[in-house]
Amino acid sequence: MRTRQRVLDAAIAEFERSGMAEADIAAIVDAAGVARGTFYFHFPTKEHVLLALEAREEARIARALTRFLATPRDLATSLAKIIQLIVAMEGRLGDVLFKDILAVHFSPTRPLTDEWREHPVIVLVVQILERASEAGEAELEVDPYHSAVFFLLGLYALLTATTNTKPLRNLALDSYLTTFLRSLAPR
Repeated sequence: MRTRQRVLDAAIAEFERSGMAEADIAAIVDAAGVARGTFYFHFPTKEHVLLALEAREEARIARALTRFLATPRDLATSLAKIIQLIVAMEGRLGDVLFKDILAVHFSPTRPLTDEWREHPVIVLVVQILERASEAGEAELEVDPYHSAVFFLLGLYALLTATTNTKPLRNLALDSYLTTFLRSLAPR
């Protein structure tokens, strides 16, 4: 497991420098101090590195969100926290790596071995929406899963499309949250 972690760390550092497409496997294995075959043993493709990083980041967000939700929160506060956690992930990863992860996540060639219930952030957003609906705070006209996915897809699209100008981005994120909340408002 330590070897896999060394390879993953070296690959992430290389991806941060040059992006996944331009990443040099030779540089990764040299930095990790392993043979080329060791890289491929742990990660059959460069995309698998990003999938491992995505899973690690998703678990990190889910842990933070679970701690946050241990105290009952309203819908707006809960969704704002999700936005904050994902923006923080983008900051940790940097623009290039964040966009590479989203590209592989939404790629038609992504290995389709997972189901949404295996994604803890989606599961938590579904739970937030279900609780809000039960409390009369939201009216879900579609399945909570679809609403959760729409929320996250819109957020990821907004983050990749907006510039890094903080005031403009914050305004766009605030508007997005307001619009999403209005779409769920009881009628």
